[in-house]
Amino acid sequence: MWWSCLGPHHTEVFVSHRSTRLTVHGRRILVERVLAGRPVAHAAAEMGISRPTAHKWVRRWRAEGEAGLHDRSSRPLAARQATATGRPPPTSARAANQ
Repeated sequence: MWWSCLGPHHTEVFVSHRSTRLTVHGRRILVERVLAGRPVAHAAAEMGISRPTAHKWVRRWRAEGEAGLHDRSSRPLAARQATATGRPPPTSARAANQ
């Protein structure tokens, strides 16, 4: 049984970003259309997304398969480390002189 702050029998559900035009299913349809020979620009227009975004999903599918069509976290992989003063290091030489 999986427990969460909601209690037993509740699972955490990942919800797509609200500005996302395509779900995983829509991305799969996009890739299928491109693999069937449809130009990426035409498939993108049919799905209501930009050509660069369509290329991104096709490229991810080619590199990772089905897993490449799923949403990814936008959380940074690493955060800047604090220095001995407890402040993060300056981002530019100008900031270091202030």
